Amino acid sequence: MTIDVTDNTFQTEVLDRSQTTPVVVDLWAPWCGPCHQLGPIIEKVIDETEGKIALAKVNVDENPQVSAAFRVQGIPAVFAISGGKVVDGFIGAQGEPAVREFVDRLLPSEAEEEVEKLVAAGDEDSLRQALERQPDHAGAIVALAELLAGRGNDGDTDEALALLERIPETPETRRVAALVRTGGDDASGDEITGELDALLDQVKDDADARQRYVDLLEVLGSDDPRTADYRKRLTARLF
Repeated sequence: MTIDVTDNTFQTEVLDRSQTTPVVVDLWAPWCGPCHQLGPIIEKVIDETEGKIALAKVNVDENPQVSAAFRVQGIPAVFAISGGKVVDGFIGAQGEPAVREFVDRLLPSEAEEEVEKLVAAGDEDSLRQALERQPDHAGAIVALAELLAGRGNDGDTDEALALLERIPETPETRRVAALVRTGGDDASGDEITGELDALLDQVKDDADARQRYVDLLEVLGSDDPRTADYRKRLTARLF
């Protein structure tokens, strides 16, 4: 899997994705000869992993924020990201044997592959088995927390929120935490608009109302046209 990443998409496509799949970041530029030598090699080797590792290509001329974040002194510069952190890397063009060795170090072990199979199964028993083997597996945590949110039995809310506290906050963890706190409410219906309107009169002085309002916006999601409008209304009320 190869993705062209920008300053705006780096958080989602690299840092968030790396919570479940290692991501190799290739920093390059069109004028860089060694970059053009390395590019096809690294793409070939990562393609052979069949989705176990993702490749993020970043044009440093067009995306200075990413370049600055890595404190790049020269290109090509390649970094391996896992769990939101840099775990390996190299500078300069490398031959296929060296690139293959670099990528092989990122491949999951047999035990890790078993965990991924359990997570992919997606049922509660499989997810709990995955977390017994890897308690901080982000994908298993988010999936189980969302399952608990949808079920809504006594104790499920506390367990789901405790699970989410094991891993770094991401847009996805915020969405699921909001889903948990709102009781798995369906945000697609028009009734949510009425509730948001009512909560606006309370958000400035009532912390619980403010949390409910923010949670409903998280459940709505950034793609819903109502979200941006109601965020502006919240800001106007608070400030």
